[in-house]
Amino acid sequence: MTKKRDPIYNSIESLNITTGVEDMAHELPVRVFKDELYRQFARIGKCLSSDKRLELLHLLSQGPKSVEKMADATGMSVANVSRHLQILLDANLVKFSKKGTYVIYTLASPEIEGFIHSLWRISEMQLGDVLRIKNDFMSHCDDLQSLSLAEAVTRVADGSILLLDVRPTDEYEAGHIPGAISVPMEELNRFMQTLPKGAQIAAYCRGPYCVFAAEAVAMLQQAGFTAYRLAEGVFEWREQQVGKG
Repeated sequence: MTKKRDPIYNSIESLNITTGVEDMAHELPVRVFKDELYRQFARIGKCLSSDKRLELLHLLSQGPKSVEKMADATGMSVANVSRHLQILLDANLVKFSKKGTYVIYTLASPEIEGFIHSLWRISEMQLGDVLRIKNDFMSHCDDLQSLSLAEAVTRVADGSILLLDVRPTDEYEAGHIPGAISVPMEELNRFMQTLPKGAQIAAYCRGPYCVFAAEAVAMLQQAGFTAYRLAEGVFEWREQQVGKG
């Protein structure tokens, strides 16, 4: 004889089955979530797949710049710079403002500067060609003496060395190592004429992949000064300060 189930039991059983079906129907769409998320991440990757856009981001990490100044610095036409900037703008990596008739671009956030420098470091660690290209260039500078950032900061503090920032003036004004003097490359010859012959000088520019400091030190040494190149720049100095904190 079949045992008749309690009506309450039957109601609970029916509720459990229904709830289970509803749970499955409302299950989180994991695949859709992941596809959409990584598609957005890929927007940044695609944006950075151009060597010219990477150079523009590096320039903007030094401070705000007009389209015209970036064209001069990179050797690109104003039209090409504008096209690359539009792609960077679409990925929210840069932003702009108007200053008179000029359009001034900046990085969209400070985190992007750190991201760019992390990319340089990863590239140097993982791609042998990066280090080879860097070393090939520096082999032409074998006669140049170098100084670490820590040594330079110490010597600036005790007054035993002059620290020159040889980047353009607008980049110096956007941020510089304390105690540094702004002497853009085009003003270096005139500045040297004001220095006593016994002066010891260190020069820095935009960081490890910038050639301004090497060129400045070569000019200073040819003029008879004791001069040193700093491989580091303002970003590395800021990192050092964060480490101390």
